[in-house]
Amino acid sequence: MLKLALALVRKDLFLALRGAGLVQSVLLGLLLVFMFSLSQKTGEVASGQMAAAIFWLSSLFCQTLVFNMLFAFEEQNGARTCLLLSPAHVTGIFFGKALAGFVLILLAQLLFFPAIIVFLGQHISAAWPSALVMLLLADIGMVCLGALLGALSQGQTARESLLSLLVFPLLAPLLLAAITIFGVLFGESSNTDLTRWLGFAAAFDAIFLALSLLLFRFVYSGDD
Repeated sequence: MLKLALALVRKDLFLALRGAGLVQSVLLGLLLVFMFSLSQKTGEVASGQMAAAIFWLSSLFCQTLVFNMLFAFEEQNGARTCLLLSPAHVTGIFFGKALAGFVLILLAQLLFFPAIIVFLGQHISAAWPSALVMLLLADIGMVCLGALLGALSQGQTARESLLSLLVFPLLAPLLLAAITIFGVLFGESSNTDLTRWLGFAAAFDAIFLALSLLLFRFVYSGDD
């Protein structure tokens, strides 16, 4: 299983970085940041909460495009059946896609973050350690659901398309926690206990990682 996962990571990262898929995802996120900066009056600085919301909204759009791209690699070449016929457990496909998506989303966020600082005039507060932990927790939750979403979005049936839309509301609690902590990172005053939000995000990751592992084999090996 581990061998299959690492092979998928290498293959997917090579194809994603060589093609224009990741570039499109990054440009969409940067365009979103730039468009929000144009809505500010001259000399006006966006609130920390707004900046955090834009950052995670850009990350969410990037997640959707990235995982649709990653799963489309096998669909376009008809290679999904070959993966399912391999002796390795199908869970290896999940971990391979999730890890590749995690790397790509993190690379995109490394560009989104300075764009938020520059275009929205933000400053980093002393809450950066909590924000760094939240970044990792939020990205883990996003890739867990993103891998499941990517598997659901492939195929031709209306049932799969409908189910893929139902995944998005599940990310709302995690994004709320991430926006709250990143708002504090960008200087938003708050009396909220950040450790409670971190604990909430960790619980979210644990629950949806378990659900994704349970459902992925049925979703990915389902009929077209």
